[in-house]
This record gives sequence, structure tokens and C-alpha cells, in this order.
Amino acid sequence: MDFDLIVIGLGPGGEELGEKLASAGRSVLGLDERLVGGECPYFGCIPSKMILRGADVLGESRRVDQLAGHASDEPDFGVVAARISNEATDDWNDQVAVERFEGTGAAFRRSTGRLVGRDEQGRLLVEAAGETHTATSVTIAVGTRPSIPDIAGLDGLENSVDGPVWTNREILQAKAAPRSMVVLGGGVISCELAQGMARFGTTVTMVEHGERLLSREEPEAGDVLQAVFEREGITVRSGQGIDRVAAGGDGVIVTLADGSTVTGEKLLVAAGRTPNLDRVGLDSIGLDPSAHQLDVDEHMQVLDADGAPVDGLFAVGDVTGRGPFTHVSVWQARVLIAHLLGQDEPYGGYDALAWATFTDPEVGRVGMTEKQARDAGLRVRVGVQQIASNSRGWIHGPGNDGFIKVVGDADRGVLVGATTCSPYGGELIGMLTVAIHGEVPVARLLTMHYVFPTLHRGVLEALQALA
Repeated sequence: MDFDLIVIGLGPGGEELGEKLASAGRSVLGLDERLVGGECPYFGCIPSKMILRGADVLGESRRVDQLAGHASDEPDFGVVAARISNEATDDWNDQVAVERFEGTGAAFRRSTGRLVGRDEQGRLLVEAAGETHTATSVTIAVGTRPSIPDIAGLDGLENSVDGPVWTNREILQAKAAPRSMVVLGGGVISCELAQGMARFGTTVTMVEHGERLLSREEPEAGDVLQAVFEREGITVRSGQGIDRVAAGGDGVIVTLADGSTVTGEKLLVAAGRTPNLDRVGLDSIGLDPSAHQLDVDEHMQVLDADGAPVDGLFAVGDVTGRGPFTHVSVWQARVLIAHLLGQDEPYGGYDALAWATFTDPEVGRVGMTEKQARDAGLRVRVGVQQIASNSRGWIHGPGNDGFIKVVGDADRGVLVGATTCSPYGGELIGMLTVAIHGEVPVARLLTMHYVFPTLHRGVLEALQALA
């Protein structure tokens, strides 16, 4: 069959793209071998935040003695597991999502999609479910899968919900919190799930090859999180590689590079993601089949090795290398929707790309770190306010760990980056995203009214500290 658009991969961005183009009257085929909606609603942002919401309630209950009297709690992960199964994932059934997609007029096939060259008219050919289709445009939105590192013994252990090895997919299908868990990695997924499960009673040991947690963030953020984690009973082994793993001990024995061992009932492997580009036949149209990302222009059109647009081929989401976030994928999809429909495109660049890590404290981030700004050759000014020194932070009391940090370009008089490590830090980053995206002069920001007493007033205090 011929289509105006074939979307290979129906995660958040691909789903948005396919539905909007079909609703606009274009003929659309959507392909996905897994669940329509992708990782986010089934194995990522939505169910993981349900764990963290429960963990936050438990964390607050343990501060009552310092603030309001006395309270005790009895964690029950089964309550969270039921919410994930019943409210978030429909027991990992995507029937509603498929019906919504097809309800727009789009066709759907539960299949992988693979490029197989072009026809005589130059249209792209896509093979799926034993059939070959042609399309004026093809969008690759295949996302990523959990990376399984090459560690001796790891491939011999069962990776399943009931087995000893978990990734983000298995842990979010668990019905009970394990007694103990070793977490491999110190990134966003590792930190969120380590703290979440620890608050539900799991004894957690984190093993991070790098020197600190959250290595992509300002180093102060990783230091704050490690201090909080250790205070809550999480063991952090940073600067440590893993030599091998084996069955034994509580379930899995992990031998570190220094010869010491740690053990847990489960081993959570959260050591990065692997793009699914090896499955889409890039070589059939002259692109590198071993590529880890697809470079795209401001219209989301794929570029070849020489930087030239590839006719009819587009990409959105994690495979573009612009940030492994649902909001980036959907934003890119909306830019592409406008492009394909001949409308004004809402492309705003990536200088003010923002994200959040939903630990306690939350870590919000937008734009550059201080190091990135200095490495870019900017004349940098930095301002920091400790949350405990902010009036609302001081009132907050226990749990007020963290800071607000702003990074300024002294020559232009604007901010180029900011980090919020704070209660509700993911919400606080919003106003700083506006400031950076809009290139609002620091002098202008200093004239604003900042409500007292609020945490966001800490932004003013950080701005006043710029030096």
C-alpha cells in the first residue's frame, strides 16, 4: 500500500505525529512491535513516578517527629504495584492506545518496520509484517532499550520479573519490593528507583563507575544526593567498576574491580540505553547501520554523513540524540507535524533544553552547566543560594537539602544555564527555563517581584549572588 507517512515506532513522539497527520486527512501507517505509547507510560516516566509519589509520602511521614508530633508507617509496595497495573498501564495492555490511534484514521501494524530502499519513483520502501509499503515520508521514532553491559557472568543470569536481574522494565512490573537490591549505575533511572525502593524497605547498594551520582549535572547536585542517600541508609560505591556477577549470597553477588563484593536479592541494571537503530535498515538507503543517533535539522529531517537532508526521511525522539525525554520527543513531533502540513513551525532550538530528576530533593536542569559554559569560552558568572538559607527552605526544615545555581554569560548579561536541587526542584526550573529560552536580561530579572516566602524567591537570591 502507499501512504503519505509511515511512522516506525509509536512512542510519545511517533504516536503524536501519526495521530495528528491522520486527523489532518493524511494516510498514515504506524508500526510498533511493542506497546503503543512506548516506554514512558508503561516502563518509564508515569509508573516510576507512582513509585516516587508513594516514596515521597513515606519520606514525609518520617519527618513528622521533627515537625509535628509522632507518626509511624508500614510500607506496602503492593499499593503502588496495584496503581501501576490498574491506573497507569491497564496491566500492560495498549488496547486503548491502539483504538485511539486507529480512531484518527491511521492504520496500525504490530510489527517492526524496516527500510528496504526506494522504489523507481524514489519513494521510501518499508517492510513490516511480511508486506512492503511505500511512503512519501517516513519517520523513525524507535527509541531505545535498556543497555546490558558486557560483564562476566551477567548473561548467565535470568533477566525477568521473577529472575535475579532487572532493568527498568522488570522493576516496574514487580508486585513487591525486594529485600535487597544492587543498583548498577548512578544516572537518573538509578537514582530515582534506588531511593524509591529504599523508602519501601529495600536495602539498596548503588555501584557507579564514575566519581559521583548524576554525572551529567552540576557536581554539587550529585554530592547533595549522595549525602541524602547515605543518610537514608543507601550505600553508594562510586568510582567502582564491576568485575563479574554470579548467583549467590542474597541472590546475586557482585564483585567490584577492587575485589570487594556486594550482594542483593535483585540486580537492577540501569547503565544507560541503546538506540534501536540497528533494526531499521539504515544501510538500505545509504546511511550507517551502526549509527547511535540520527542527526536532524530544524525540520526534523535526517541528515546524511555530509550534512545533506535525506529525501523523505525524518526522525524524532531518543534516536536524534537531543535528550532522552518524552517532552523532547513530543516537541520534535509537533515541529515535524507543522512542517509536513505546511504550517508555521514552533522550532525554538535546544539552548534552553530542560529536564528533571524526581529524587528527593528533585534536581531540575536547564541549559549549560558551569563547566559547559566555561568550556564554550564564555565569560561566566555564577550565583548560588542554599535552600536551607532561603526563608521558605528554612521553614520547610527537614528535607531542605540543596541549592539553586544560575550560570550567566557576563558579556551578554543573560543566563545560559541553571540547576535547582530542592524540594519541588522540577517545578522551580520552569521560571528559569523561560528566562533562558527568552534570553531575559539578568538586569530585568532583578526587577521582578518574587513572592515571599517561597522557594522560587531563591532564584532572586541566586541572581543577587552572581559574581
